[in-house]
Amino acid sequence: MLVLSRHRDESIMIGDNIVITVVDIRGDKVRLGIQAPSDVPVHREEVYEAIKRENATREQKATV
Repeated sequence: MLVLSRHRDESIMIGDNIVITVVDIRGDKVRLGIQAPSDVPVHREEVYEAIKRENATREQKATV
């Protein structure tokens, strides 16, 4: 894992077309802005895990 320090309004580039910007810092919470092409899905981790579980359930039902 790469760990970087950034201040408010500073950004991190991922490849040529994904930009992560620190929008705000309040106490122990950091707000991030993410710019990515529309074909790149961006989800919070818990939402991503829920989508994976739902897709696995659908695949199991389709094979029955």
